Amino acid sequence: MKFLELLFEKTLWNGRFVVVVAVIASMAAATVIFYMATVDVVYLVSHMLHYADPSMAVEARKAMHDETITHVVEVVDGYLLATFMLIFALGMYELFVSDIDEARGSKASSRILVIESLDDLKSRLAKVILMILIVTLFEEALKMSLDTPLDLLYLGGAIALIGIALYFSHKSEGHGSEGGAESH
Repeated sequence: MKFLELLFEKTLWNGRFVVVVAVIASMAAATVIFYMATVDVVYLVSHMLHYADPSMAVEARKAMHDETITHVVEVVDGYLLATFMLIFALGMYELFVSDIDEARGSKASSRILVIESLDDLKSRLAKVILMILIVTLFEEALKMSLDTPLDLLYLGGAIALIGIALYFSHKSEGHGSEGGAESH
């Protein structure tokens, strides 16, 4: 009976390696999204070469300017999403499979990619999601037409809610405590 229990526990413990599938898929998704955002940047730059054309009408230049700003925001959004996938992949690997020795031994390694617990991973991912939401709000605000005072009020309310979310995100890290400045 003890043998069956040991065999079952070993199988159960080794079952954590199924996370490697999610890690590989997440890394592939991050790579694809980084690639897509970079291609978007290349095309954006190639299209912007015509921006300095003196024969371009003022209205066309303004339209190109507004469209470019929107595309830049979309690219930032893409890079943030790719970063989210990268952090998720590395965090899942560290939590379920093994520590990433290369990251821990590197002086250039950022602590953002070293995950200590599931709550730590959730916290880091939540911050990236918050940044994606901020960029998306900015993107939508660029497209928004403020026809009524209520539209302006909605935009101001959205900006205020983002500010509150950033405040609480920052406070949850312990930056708002009295002794927080000394410990950093």
